[in-house]
Amino acid sequence: MTAPAIDTTHIPQNFRPLMLALARGGAALAAVIRRGGANLGAEVGTNSDGDGQKKLDVQADALFQDALKDAGLRWYASEEQEDPIPMQDQGTMALAIDPLDGSSNIDTNVSIGTIFAVYPAEDGPAEASFLRPARDIIAAGYIIYGPRCSMMVSFGDGTQFYTLNPDTGCFDVTNPRVTLPDCSFEFAINASNYRHWQQPVRAYIDDCLAGLDGPRERNFNMRWIASLVAEAHRILMRGGIFLYPADAREGYERGRLRMLYECAPIAMLIEQAGGHATDGALPILDATITQLHGRTPLIFGSPDKVDRVAAYHDLPESEVSALFGNRGLFRA
Repeated sequence: MTAPAIDTTHIPQNFRPLMLALARGGAALAAVIRRGGANLGAEVGTNSDGDGQKKLDVQADALFQDALKDAGLRWYASEEQEDPIPMQDQGTMALAIDPLDGSSNIDTNVSIGTIFAVYPAEDGPAEASFLRPARDIIAAGYIIYGPRCSMMVSFGDGTQFYTLNPDTGCFDVTNPRVTLPDCSFEFAINASNYRHWQQPVRAYIDDCLAGLDGPRERNFNMRWIASLVAEAHRILMRGGIFLYPADAREGYERGRLRMLYECAPIAMLIEQAGGHATDGALPILDATITQLHGRTPLIFGSPDKVDRVAAYHDLPESEVSALFGNRGLFRA
C-alpha cells in the first residue's frame, strides 16, 4: 500500500501540504478504529473543559499532532488541550481540531469523526490566531470514520467530498462540489431535553411532530446519532436540519458544542454547500470567537428549515406559545 494521501486536483496549492498531512493522519486513525482492540472507549480522564476523555480521544490527538508537525502550521489548537501548541516557527497557518468527535459512540461502533478549521497565523500570542471573527476561517473540514472513511473539506469555494480507497490509502474525489439537498423532511435533536428547551425551539419541534395535521402539513422523521460529524454528513447527503440549542440546564446556557473546534468549521462546510448555520437566530460565521473553548448553540441544514427556526425566535410570546394547529403564520 502506498503512503496515505489525497487527490490534490481540486485543492489550492498553498493547502496541499496541510491536506496531505491531514489525509495521512485520518487514514492512520481509520486503521486504528478498524482494528479495534481493548478499551478504546475507556475513560482515561477529563479534558481542560471537564468533559470525559476516552483512550481513543488521547490517541487521536497525539496522532494528528505528529502527522501535522511539518505541514506548515504555526499553531495547533486541540479540543483535548487547554492551550495551543507551537509547531513550526515559519508556519503560516493555525489549525483548530477536534481529533475525535462523538467518542461516546466508540464502543457501540457508530460513526465518529475528526473536525478541523484553518485560520491564517497571526503575529503575537497563539490566541490571536484563533480568537477572531469566525469568517476569517480559510478552510474547514471533517473526516468521518464509518462504513466508508470519507472527508468533506472547503477552501471557501464550495464543499468537496472525498472517500478513502482502502487499497491505495488515498482519499479520492467523490464529488468536487457538494450541494446540500433541500427536500428532506428530517430533523435531528435530542428530544429527551424537551422540557429544558426555550419556547421557540419547543414550538418548532411541536409543529414538526404535528405532521400532516399541523402547520407544516408534512410528516417528519426524527434522527439523533449523538455524533456531530455523522449528523452533518447525513444532512449534506440528504438535507434536513440539526438542532443543538441552548437550554435551561446548568452549563447548557450556550449549548454544548464548541465554537472554535466544532461549530465554525461545520458552519463553513454547510454554507459552502448552500445551507445555513445559525445559533438559532444569527449566522454562526457572523460571530466572533472569544474563547478557545467557548460554546454556542448550533442549528444547521437546509436554508428554509434553519430560517424558520430563526423566525420562531422573532415571534411574540403569544404566537410562539399558541397551539400548533392555530399557528397560521407557519401554515404550509
